[in-house]
Amino acid sequence: MPTPLGARSQRVEFARELLTKKGRRAHAAFSFEGLTLLEEARARGTPIDALYATPAAYEASSLVRAIEAGGVPTFTVQEHVFAKISDVESPTGVLAVSPIALKPLEHLLREPGVVLVLADLNDPGNAGTLLRSAEAFGVGRVVFGAAGVEPHHPKVVRAAMGAIFGLGLAVGSPDEAGPIAASGGWRAIGLAMDGTPLDRTSFPDRTLLVVGHERRGLGPWEALCHARVAIAMPGRADSLNAAVAGSIALYEATKQK
Repeated sequence: MPTPLGARSQRVEFARELLTKKGRRAHAAFSFEGLTLLEEARARGTPIDALYATPAAYEASSLVRAIEAGGVPTFTVQEHVFAKISDVESPTGVLAVSPIALKPLEHLLREPGVVLVLADLNDPGNAGTLLRSAEAFGVGRVVFGAAGVEPHHPKVVRAAMGAIFGLGLAVGSPDEAGPIAASGGWRAIGLAMDGTPLDRTSFPDRTLLVVGHERRGLGPWEALCHARVAIAMPGRADSLNAAVAGSIALYEATKQK
């Protein structure tokens, strides 16, 4: 049976702290909400450290009860308390906590293939969408720039639609990634408005596909890029947001493989 918690419980305070970057870093854990993400996490073997649910959601969800039966600590909280640990306007009533599992850059760049680099993107919706696109096109590794949004920001997790549970993720700066990429023979290709047309670009076996910041472009990551590519736009629009541009580039890069 689940353990009921009051509003001042330490367990509730712990879950509230995971809504902040500081709290996620301190506890090396993140939270995500809803049965869809919970089902995705379970299907991909993501460890669940704890479950929180409103009494109604607990009674209604066989998935929550099944995970509880597997030994995961499960807690019930009233709706007004659940709202304090949720970051959405209409809380779902089910929230899970999992450990943050990041990989060292050296590990992520060990094998050939296409690796997506988010060059300090700040918009969590764009970052999450790019994670989803990376998984859709068979790109299993993503580097987040240390100066941008973090991989386990709640909005990134939601926008990724479960992809975050199946990707290898690392966080680093250009200064950290540069020497590792150079020693491994990686070629970095950055998206830029004035680059070579994407459809005339050849992507080598070890490609870092670098998607720039929504406003500042490639920024300090440009120094790592051996080439810059652009997406031809014959229509009236003169630019695409990072998520759309990056998704198109992911498709083109993986199509060649």
